[in-house]
Amino acid sequence: MRKLIIRNGRVIDPATRLDAIRDVLIENGKIAGIGEKLHVTGAEKFDATGLIVAPGFIDMHVHLREPGFEYAETIESGSKAAAAGGFTSICCMPNTSPINDNATVTSYIIERAERHAIVNVFPVGAITKNSAGEELAAIGSMVQAGIVAISDDGRPVMNARVMRRAMETARSFGIPVIDHCEDLHLSAGGDMHEGVESVRLGLRGIPAASEDVMVARDILLAQLTGARFHVAHISSRHSVEMVAFAKSRGLSVTSEATPHHFALTDGKMPPYDSNYKMKPPLRSDCDVGSVTNGIISGAIDAIATDHAPHPGSEKMQEFEKCPFGVIGLETAIGLALEKLVHPGKISLARMVELFTTGPARVLNLNRGNLASGAHGDITILDTERAWTYDVNKSASKSRNSPFDGHTFRGGPVATIVNGRIVWTAERQDADAATAK
Repeated sequence: MRKLIIRNGRVIDPATRLDAIRDVLIENGKIAGIGEKLHVTGAEKFDATGLIVAPGFIDMHVHLREPGFEYAETIESGSKAAAAGGFTSICCMPNTSPINDNATVTSYIIERAERHAIVNVFPVGAITKNSAGEELAAIGSMVQAGIVAISDDGRPVMNARVMRRAMETARSFGIPVIDHCEDLHLSAGGDMHEGVESVRLGLRGIPAASEDVMVARDILLAQLTGARFHVAHISSRHSVEMVAFAKSRGLSVTSEATPHHFALTDGKMPPYDSNYKMKPPLRSDCDVGSVTNGIISGAIDAIATDHAPHPGSEKMQEFEKCPFGVIGLETAIGLALEKLVHPGKISLARMVELFTTGPARVLNLNRGNLASGAHGDITILDTERAWTYDVNKSASKSRNSPFDGHTFRGGPVATIVNGRIVWTAERQDADAATAK
């Protein structure tokens, strides 16, 4: 019988409202007990004195690029980056090649993850065939194969009638619809947020309204259909306000925010640096403040990275030519601590909730809690550990991060998946020292 005992950590589990110094015992990959000074024999030991022991963190918005774009990321490399970032479960978006719009591709991703991933991987299926926005994908068979949600991600469904049918279908299967809310007509040709900074830099703008009008449309369709609707990477003031209003009306509407959308603004972007180009774009101070307030108030349910790897050959071009997207798995917790917890904007327990019970509730995942018999997924944090992110040492195959060289106060120190320690900061530091 395989056992792991985590001793003397501050256990924070929002699902059970536990916040106390406890031991955690995992047997055969499951939570077997939580208590004070548990008596256990024959177990591997992890001393968590002075550390935070939390349910395994979940990133519900990740791009793994496999199949089709393995030069940018693979399921294996992406899972290693996730583990190094403290994540035990990740949800991969369908914009692969071929697109995950049928059970065959879904099954392929799951099989590859079982063989090569060191964290749990949950696929998200496409809403429409080839994410073209015209005909619904094989949603039912993908659900049977293992998808946890549907989304066309960076290619939003512009046809409202198609989105209505998608919501009705998703409701019948009990899964949420995740939408990258963007009116492609309003954002066409844009490279960064439309505002003073875009004018100053002479770059084409993407107005916040391109997000707002689609959030409004999808909330109305969610009300019409009774579907569960989730706003991906919310970034604008009006969008946050609309989600809060929908929640107040009892609609099944949820949202997520990325660390870069509460940590950076368009005014802090180095001119023409392609590592700062993403969609939605970095917004104004007002929008960033609203996203932060949404996290505080509960309008925002989860923090997700939108980890979007691109090789240097593609990303290191002129700002107008390079693709949108940044990697973020390894810096997410550090940014949440720096921008939200340490300044006193949210509690540590609220941060844990945003990475655990929040995404688990949105996706109806049996993860993100430490109840007896639950999966033995654990994220262990040190809120004071000083470390510097070196993108060239990232576990990801890509290097497109705006946080290279940034020094953090606090971050993950160990990641445990199904009772196995798959990553530790100590081991990573030792490997880096050996490499020198």
